[in-house]
Amino acid sequence: MTDLRHYDVIVSPVITEKATIASENNQVVFKVARDATKPEIKAAVEALFGVKVKAVNTLVRKGKVKRFRGFIGKQSDFKKAIVTLAEGASIDVTTGL
Repeated sequence: MTDLRHYDVIVSPVITEKATIASENNQVVFKVARDATKPEIKAAVEALFGVKVKAVNTLVRKGKVKRFRGFIGKQSDFKKAIVTLAEGASIDVTTGL
């Protein structure tokens, strides 16, 4: 039984060109909750996907200032986690949970 908090920790997978290149090195990129810690992220990925996690690196992407119909708005900050998987493990992020 997975803890329901795991679903709150991992918001969505990040599918970009850079994340696709990282997947060749056994790395997967997720958008995670702002208050999530590295041990929580590791536990959530291991529980939800059934893989062994080797390392977790995190970064906070500051929100950009954008114009929308002439008005200035600010995108919200979000936290990304780059999860390095153990040898032989893989996650197919295109299928979803």
